[in-house]
Amino acid sequence: MIAALKSDLSHVDVGAAGTSMRFLTAFLALTPGTHVITGSERMKQRPIRILVDALRQLGADISYVENDGFPPLRIVGGSLHGGTITVPGDISSQYISALMMIGPRLSGGLTIRLTGNVGSRPYINMTLAMMRQCGASADWQGDVITIPESNYSSSISRVEGDWSASSYWYSLVAQHGGSVRLRGLFPTSLQGDSKMREYGSLLGVETVFSDGFAVLSRRSDAVLPSSVNLDLADEPDLAQTLVTALCSLRIPFLISGLNSLRIKETDRLQALHDELAKCGFDIKILEDEQSNFSLSWSPADVHSQLSTEPIATYKDHRMAMSFAAITSAVRQIDIADPDVVSKSYPSFWSDLAKAGFSINEL
Repeated sequence: MIAALKSDLSHVDVGAAGTSMRFLTAFLALTPGTHVITGSERMKQRPIRILVDALRQLGADISYVENDGFPPLRIVGGSLHGGTITVPGDISSQYISALMMIGPRLSGGLTIRLTGNVGSRPYINMTLAMMRQCGASADWQGDVITIPESNYSSSISRVEGDWSASSYWYSLVAQHGGSVRLRGLFPTSLQGDSKMREYGSLLGVETVFSDGFAVLSRRSDAVLPSSVNLDLADEPDLAQTLVTALCSLRIPFLISGLNSLRIKETDRLQALHDELAKCGFDIKILEDEQSNFSLSWSPADVHSQLSTEPIATYKDHRMAMSFAAITSAVRQIDIADPDVVSKSYPSFWSDLAKAGFSINEL
């Protein structure tokens, strides 16, 4: 994202960064000039039609360079106007956030009507809060987001630490004990993934906040639940951490609200199924009549035939980090393409070494 914003914007390659693809598509539609935005081969398989159609409603000149409905995109920017658009609420919140952030710069402002069951609400609320911090006005009532025309007039004074990244440490502390201090996490957070504090408590991990740090420790009196039933529709990025941790701790689970995992860096449902099978866990992918997806596992779904193949990460940073935390169930684990963590947590492996884990590059 930083490299793209520093470039001349005529040709932008976001690699595997889905957030950057969505946010920059809206930004480039607002920015005068002709732009081509592309990404990795996986990015070219990730749908973007809903966002493109919404921007076209606002006057955007966007065409598909290769396959209809997917990046790369050719964008002739600068011709947007305000108005009212209708967007499905049950798709990636990043489409909605991308539109919201350009809203104040549109003549007459922007009204977004959301249809269907709105998922990932905390991410939309986080966008609203940060827009307000930067001087814009925005309101969300019912299924309507209203953004008057205005200017951004101030800057962000503090960026929180990443609660999504903290989830791997909750998993590690739950399995191995010890105590870990994480910088920049606060008891009051804009991030929906701060729910990890509550989920960590389920796994016996206590969180104490002090001087800008969150200190994670496993409670000596912790009693793990006999089973767990969670809906992660608002926190889908925590799914891989929790699924691998619950398997490792041998806690039966049913986790729902996972529809968006099909269109992430990889099909995360299938990836979890396939890679956990290498570790001896046969998780089930469930689909109901409304095409809502869930994952389940019970101790009966364990087999003793472990694979010697490395864990495939599918160019997905969260696959690498969530499986690194499964070592209480599998004493040694080989993880392919470990550099994928650079997407969100470049120092993950060195931090893991600081915590006492033995890490060898093969």
